[in-house]
Amino acid sequence: MERDTSAFSRLAALLRTGIIVGVIVAGMAYPLAALAGLGAKVGIQKVRALPRELTVPPSAQTSYVYANDGTTLLTMFYEEHRKPVAIADVADTVKHAIIAAEDSRFYEHNGVDMKGAARAFVANQRAGGVSQGASTLTMQYVRMALRDGAESPTQALAATEQTTARKLREMSLAMEIEKRMSKEQILEGYLNSAYFGHRAYGIAAASEVFFSKSPKDLTVAEAATLAGLVKAPSAYDPAGSDQHAATERRNYVIDRMAEAGSITARDAATVKAEPIALRLTNPPNDCISVAPETNDWGYYCDYFKNWWMQQDAFGADPAERLDRLRRGGYRVVTTLDPAVQASTLQHVLDKERTDSRFALGTVAVEPGTGHVRAMAVNRIYSLDQKHNGRHSDSRMRRSGILGNYPNTVNPLLGGGDMPGYQAGSTFKMFTMLAALEDGLPLSTSYYSPQKLRTKYAADWDARECGTKWCVSNASPTQTGRKNMWTGFGQSVNTYFVQLEQKVGAQKAVRMAERLGLRWRTEIDRVQASPERARGWGSFTLGVADTTPLEMANAFATVAADGKYCEPLPVTAVTNPDGTAATHTVGGIRTDVAAPRCHQAIPPDVARAATEAAMCTTRSSESGRCGEWSTAPDVKRTVKRQVAGKTGTTDNYQASWFVGYVPQLAVASFLSDPDNPQHRVGDHNGYKPRVAVAETLRDAVRDLPIEKFAAPPKSLTRGEYRDYRDYRAYRRTY
Repeated sequence: MERDTSAFSRLAALLRTGIIVGVIVAGMAYPLAALAGLGAKVGIQKVRALPRELTVPPSAQTSYVYANDGTTLLTMFYEEHRKPVAIADVADTVKHAIIAAEDSRFYEHNGVDMKGAARAFVANQRAGGVSQGASTLTMQYVRMALRDGAESPTQALAATEQTTARKLREMSLAMEIEKRMSKEQILEGYLNSAYFGHRAYGIAAASEVFFSKSPKDLTVAEAATLAGLVKAPSAYDPAGSDQHAATERRNYVIDRMAEAGSITARDAATVKAEPIALRLTNPPNDCISVAPETNDWGYYCDYFKNWWMQQDAFGADPAERLDRLRRGGYRVVTTLDPAVQASTLQHVLDKERTDSRFALGTVAVEPGTGHVRAMAVNRIYSLDQKHNGRHSDSRMRRSGILGNYPNTVNPLLGGGDMPGYQAGSTFKMFTMLAALEDGLPLSTSYYSPQKLRTKYAADWDARECGTKWCVSNASPTQTGRKNMWTGFGQSVNTYFVQLEQKVGAQKAVRMAERLGLRWRTEIDRVQASPERARGWGSFTLGVADTTPLEMANAFATVAADGKYCEPLPVTAVTNPDGTAATHTVGGIRTDVAAPRCHQAIPPDVARAATEAAMCTTRSSESGRCGEWSTAPDVKRTVKRQVAGKTGTTDNYQASWFVGYVPQLAVASFLSDPDNPQHRVGDHNGYKPRVAVAETLRDAVRDLPIEKFAAPPKSLTRGEYRDYRDYRAYRRTY
């Protein structure tokens, strides 16, 4: 007994003098965050220097990602599912329940319950270790802060280890925190920090996970169930097959509430007689958890995540940026339009089933902003590939590798690390823009034979053409004198190669780069290099790999009168404190979600290119498009002026169409991502074209009918030698 009295005296002396053992809270984002600079060992005077107002929210908050309406949830990102909530938005039943369960004298002590502390201290001295606890809510809150602010496993262990030193540290900090924060502030911090199981941190997340409601709507039974979890979330888990332990713990809390006078004895008996009724929610986490009914959003989500990891605003490298997304508590409103997305997907699946080896993918981009409105492909966003079809590459089949259909998470539509697909004659747009910018008008004409021996060197045995590259048209009907209107509308290869020879292949390559194309394969990077680009004659026929995201955005630039905007998946990124996330552009802090645009080509050049691109769809009113074109059905479907370009690669290994109206640009492709040599066939060539036309029709149906601006006469008539003044005009851009 004498030993016990001495132990109590030592404890009292420690509390009176305010001795404090090392405090390690560097990097912690709690109301204790201001302690972060104290170092490993500090004295009580430094603790007392804490500021009076400490309002930094808890760390590791959940980030929420929404569609463009700001209310439709795409998914969430979190390591610990946590959403801070103000104490005013928590039901009184929750406050009463947590106090009854964990600290009935919460409003009476100053952070340390002296009676409980003395009892536990004596018991532990007798046992020669820790046999009893006396942690108040404030002390538990301190422990949570130290735990969640730990930067290493050692620090985390120190915050939770069962030792007298750790308990003394908590006591000293708890008393100091009580001087700086009100009881309501401490209770709010505790409720936002406590772990309730099922990866739910904080009362808001727990209310959502177990009862699918907000904490302000919790009943007495629900509040008591959650309060009972804090002590041992796994042992008292009500979602398990046996609710006996959870029910006993809930009823214990209800009895304590009745003893405290929070509820009447009659109400307590009534509530205890009720079974635990859960309404479980499994909050989505990351792109793979997008809701099954909107599984196609997974590809858009994946594009968003890749974009996020490229943004300097969110960290020094991709790993840090992803960590910020999972812990930073952002509210993200994306550019995804659910209605346009649903329509786009429907028009894809109408033409190509998910179990097809061929991927039919469509991307829609808004001109003038770069906002990506839809991304759809005939695939299921899933990591489970055990039931996938056979690989279309025989070498892979022999190795037992399955194909990436119907299930895959590969970024087939762009924004990731896949090289993409050859886009065929859609690249003629870049040659035409380069020619127009160089002063050649739309009327520039060449006789275009069925086969042309070019000035470009052949990379293979050209047989009939010797060491030079020969190019042929797809049909003898394309033979004759052509200009940009007819050459583009009818997709005449031999015309565009001559135009490319006139302006220089390197200028077409640089034009594509200015409109956002990037070279992802080694062969494309070599060919596009300054040393080789001049001789890349086949570039105009679309032999380089690209993605529908890049092509939709490139054509959106033309639709926006030459204003290039980076593809952008967000309209708002909000920090936990309600401010907009920013990044630095040219030394100026700018909203990270603001469109990133600049004038890439002169407006008149873009308008002239659109004039020719309307010949493809028979939308031009110039009367110069010739007797036929490659996509006359598009205008009949869209029912307004629409421009675009078809694209088919050699041997029909891929088929493309890119179309646009002033308000939207859409690109679609059909190819085999597993085996680019696998032919899609001429009979499938219509699918991208019709998918684009139907997507455009539905997307702009309720928008005003807008016509494209007409180009200047200087770019529609005359010969090249008459436009030296235009070349001077071009230099002003």
